[in-house]
Amino acid sequence: MITIKEVTTKRLSKKFTNFPIKLFKNIDAFVPALSLDEENVFSKKKNPVHEYCDSIRFLAYKDRKIVGRIAGIINHKYNEAYHKKIVRFTRIDMIDDIEVTKTLINQVIEWGKQYGATEIIGPIGFTDLDRQGMLVEGFDEFGSFITIWNPKYYHEHLEKLGFIKDVDWIESQIEWPNEVPDKIKLGTEIVKKRFKYELVKIKRKKDLSKYVYDAFDVYNRAFNVLYGFYPLSRKVMDYYIKQVKLIVNLDFLWFVRDENQKVIALGVMMPSLAMANKKNHGKLLPFGFIRILKSLKKFDVVDFYFIAVDPEHQGRGVFSLIIEDGIRQGIKYGVRMAETGPELENNKKILAQWKDFNPKYHKRRRCYKMDI
Repeated sequence: MITIKEVTTKRLSKKFTNFPIKLFKNIDAFVPALSLDEENVFSKKKNPVHEYCDSIRFLAYKDRKIVGRIAGIINHKYNEAYHKKIVRFTRIDMIDDIEVTKTLINQVIEWGKQYGATEIIGPIGFTDLDRQGMLVEGFDEFGSFITIWNPKYYHEHLEKLGFIKDVDWIESQIEWPNEVPDKIKLGTEIVKKRFKYELVKIKRKKDLSKYVYDAFDVYNRAFNVLYGFYPLSRKVMDYYIKQVKLIVNLDFLWFVRDENQKVIALGVMMPSLAMANKKNHGKLLPFGFIRILKSLKKFDVVDFYFIAVDPEHQGRGVFSLIIEDGIRQGIKYGVRMAETGPELENNKKILAQWKDFNPKYHKRRRCYKMDI
């Protein structure tokens, strides 16, 4: 018999966070989330997104053992803005037992119906910066610090339960060039002369405040048309800035200003923390932070988070301006490879940016939907 417990205590919260780490401890491809972030993201006190979202977490038990977990989210502002009645599910993990999966999904459905939900989608988080998308291809590929790993039976269970594809994201692996391609150099020079753009690199973290809020405003405008996106409020920006500020390498952070000194683009890459966090089992204490710090200083793989360009300046070569310096920085550090974050398969402009880098499209992840 499968029983369900709502996560209402710190003890249960830790069990919720640790379940996939224990479930997949022997899977080479699995990379856990950072446990501290996972604890904080569902905290109504620490994560300001709860000012307009409701969330809930459940654990599934069988024979007194935890066999699954799931979380539900109602993003009220998103639903109001797009005239939707959606309940989201996220952090779904379970043993290979479709009855467990069915019980977990039904729990979120019943909770969502209390808010008038008529559709369920997922896995998708609170914001576009949250982990999202169920892996449907690339199960043997090593995971990343910012994405979900899951076995094949996950999506097979969902499809048997009646879920259908809503959208897919593609992830690419890019071999790092040994020098800046002439095409990129030429493009950069043209962009600088024609549009008078300026690449801004800061050297001190305390200078972030000069640019970061304007940059996040650009992020909101640039990604507003993307799937499931709702603009970040100032408080939510602060929540993410606090997280990233601890681990950002300023050599891989770019702002672009126009001739009026207005920020019109933001680019972010990060040294890969996947292997360090895997060895840490998602924990920073007692010695996990040491591995993280070492990975920030010495690395040969970078995670490409995103480039956000103000819609008014898109199609003007801002990507070349950022990627030229990115290549130079990568060469300086001895980078051999980059992993892109999930990119929507129908976002042809973004995917086309990598065509000159011989990308290997090695992972696909999916957001499912079902009427309820």
